[in-house]
Amino acid sequence: MAWSWRYETAEGTVLQDESLPGELFPSRGDAESWLGETWQELREAGAERVTLLEEDHAVYSMSLADPD
Repeated sequence: MAWSWRYETAEGTVLQDESLPGELFPSRGDAESWLGETWQELREAGAERVTLLEEDHAVYSMSLADPD
């Protein structure tokens, strides 16, 4: 199984920006750890939400907004 992140606007529109990374991860934990390290860079690149995918199945979505 491969895990990956889908990058989206705040409204959930999928971003097709080639500058956003297309990383594949061997486990959910690896994908989540990577996001924890890179979420600010992703946000600066235009992603406002992300969805974790297991193969093509959406597992969950979350905002990349700064917590207040």
